[in-house]
Amino acid sequence: MDIGNIRAIIARMTLEEKAGLCSGADFWHTKAVERLGIPATMVSDGPHGLRKQDEETDHLGVNDSIEAVCFPAGCATAASFDRDMVRRMGEAIGDSCQHEKLSVVLGPAVNIKRSPLCGRNFEYLSEDPYLAGEMCAAYIRGVQSRNVGTSIKHFAANNQEHRRMSSSSDADERTLREIYFPAFETAVKQSQPWTVMCSYNRINGVYASENRWLLTDVLRNEWGFEGYVMSDWGATADRVVGVHAGLDLEMPSSGGVNDARIVQAVREGRLAESDVDLACERILNIVYRYAENAKPDTPWDKEAQHALSAQIAAECMVLLKNEGDLLPLDKSDSVAFIGEFAEKPRFQGGGSSHIHCFKKTSALQAADGLNVTYARGYDVAADSASDGMIAEAVAAAKAAKVAVVFAGLPDSYESEGYDRTHMRIPECQVKVIEAVAAANPNTVVVLHNGSPVEMPWIGKVKAVLEAYLGGQAVGLATVRVLFGDANPSGHLAESFPLRLQDTPCYLYYGGEGNTAEYREGVFVGYRYYDKREMDVLFPFGHGLSYTTFEYSNLRLSADSIRDTDTLTVTVTAKNTGSRAGKTVVQLYVRAAAGEVIRPVRELKGFEKIELQPGESRDVSFTLDKRAFAYWSMALGDWHVEDGEYAIEIGRSSRDIELSAPVRVASTTAVPVRYDANSIFMDIVKDARAAEALKPLTDALDAVFRPNADEDTPAGEAISNEMTAAMLNYMPLRGMLSFAGDKLPAGMLEQLLARLNGKV
Repeated sequence: MDIGNIRAIIARMTLEEKAGLCSGADFWHTKAVERLGIPATMVSDGPHGLRKQDEETDHLGVNDSIEAVCFPAGCATAASFDRDMVRRMGEAIGDSCQHEKLSVVLGPAVNIKRSPLCGRNFEYLSEDPYLAGEMCAAYIRGVQSRNVGTSIKHFAANNQEHRRMSSSSDADERTLREIYFPAFETAVKQSQPWTVMCSYNRINGVYASENRWLLTDVLRNEWGFEGYVMSDWGATADRVVGVHAGLDLEMPSSGGVNDARIVQAVREGRLAESDVDLACERILNIVYRYAENAKPDTPWDKEAQHALSAQIAAECMVLLKNEGDLLPLDKSDSVAFIGEFAEKPRFQGGGSSHIHCFKKTSALQAADGLNVTYARGYDVAADSASDGMIAEAVAAAKAAKVAVVFAGLPDSYESEGYDRTHMRIPECQVKVIEAVAAANPNTVVVLHNGSPVEMPWIGKVKAVLEAYLGGQAVGLATVRVLFGDANPSGHLAESFPLRLQDTPCYLYYGGEGNTAEYREGVFVGYRYYDKREMDVLFPFGHGLSYTTFEYSNLRLSADSIRDTDTLTVTVTAKNTGSRAGKTVVQLYVRAAAGEVIRPVRELKGFEKIELQPGESRDVSFTLDKRAFAYWSMALGDWHVEDGEYAIEIGRSSRDIELSAPVRVASTTAVPVRYDANSIFMDIVKDARAAEALKPLTDALDAVFRPNADEDTPAGEAISNEMTAAMLNYMPLRGMLSFAGDKLPAGMLEQLLARLNGKV
């Protein structure tokens, strides 16, 4: 339906009907207005499958939802570095939604992984905003290609579960713009999600649901978002303020309470009716977009999607360690599977994304027919490993050529609603790993977890496969990777620190009371570890393969550009091993040496390609201004400093193979206003200002260094250097104290006027 017809419908609505349309009919449906033919539509939790429910009071998975397909969670899919794969997953989920008459799936979840402790990290994508943005945009394109909407969430700065409904995420604008906004910005500009879900938390003291700067100035006016904004369930504070701010749809229903408040506010002149009309327009635009393209006869082949889930899970797995090329295993070898997760894998997180799976495939089931034995090893529910269990595991390990321990985090360790308190896996699992490794030198660990874990046993095992939370077919995918039917090609979308104390926000994560200060600024994840030159367990972007690759012939389209130009980067990738495999070519930009404190390098491009043994292929990237820019608080915009940058090609943020310089010239000057507290060193960097300052510097030089032109004994040279340094750091007002009697009256005021261009 075109916008003219939608506006005509709104013009026929009563104020009460318009206010009512701005909240849900119940827990999952928008309101219908039968007399005007406005249909109700249904939304459903996601993002890695459907959790469709009709119950009005269950958002956190207490009640069963329909049987559906659980695809790998965001922690896994981001590790694929594969836009096309994520798009295909989105298409499958979109088909499911059409079959189930769902207008919007609530996802993707793209909040940045600020700390490994966030209980919802399993659902989020990355610590890196560029990677998160590219992956979520691909997912959105997939889902919405089926004429079903997405709801990118949670906008914004929702990076902890602790006090998430009341806490204020306090960060400066540069931090928000460089780290916590870009994934949303990329999604809006590339894929136009039908809806955006605002977060529970406050941002610098203002609830997201009431933040006009966030929902209108940035989201709509700057980025061009065209859909409607809905609240997270129960995230509405002051509903009247929210309508004006740009919060269109309150979910779930308020039972009419907030609808009445909207009506009253309009009638009392505290809220413009045009604000309500605009919210209705945005909501109806999406309601009719779905209703006019609904295809409930769309087939939902769950078995085919189960197979797709297995394929995706294999693409996401990250081979962290493979000493002596122990993996892949030979199918004729005797192998012991140890650990309850081999029989009952943990493949999804808890909370609103929890899916009622129609089918599950464990590694033990998938290994049927292979020479595999099984020992339970530990009890997940009891969080324990008895002496008998450990003895059984050791016996199985000794009897096999290779022992594979399945370990990771139980459901209770990470979930929506609360944060982790440490990075350890259960102690009982650590005991099993160490006992098995002592019994069999060929020990492999498979990890099922949604966020980094400490690995005190890493030196005692030969191989580690990070399976993450790989969806309902994770067992099938794991066996394919272990035995070489699939070549692992995942790369870490987050750094694995050695210990929790090393993390950038360790001292203040969670905050004090209802305030969470983002004191680490832009130094999140690898940006922090690389700047500190700090050892990590595994760096961002790390991932091994069963083959080898080399990168060569890095070339740039120019060695010098302006910040308004684009730069084309081309590199050759070659498979130098003996089997087909996929490599992720990662492009980082190393910042120029300038005045602004910046990360050492930042990911600004990646491509995943498949190569046959001996095959070579060129990979190209196009970089624009944003690849070199930081957010200038003075400009209120993106800014590029003049200087020499480096284009780096690597396998991780710590494994850079190629580098080439490029000089970038800025076409925009950062405005500077000088005052009496401005210091000489800063002023003389500006040639125009330095010229205006010359009469004063000459006068001060005469005071401090009357014999500057004469030969100075070596002992006095130090004194002269000290004097020069003191002058550098002196504020303009200092001249009144040190040279006031030698300066004309009013010179300071006249100088400031010239410096600021007023005369």
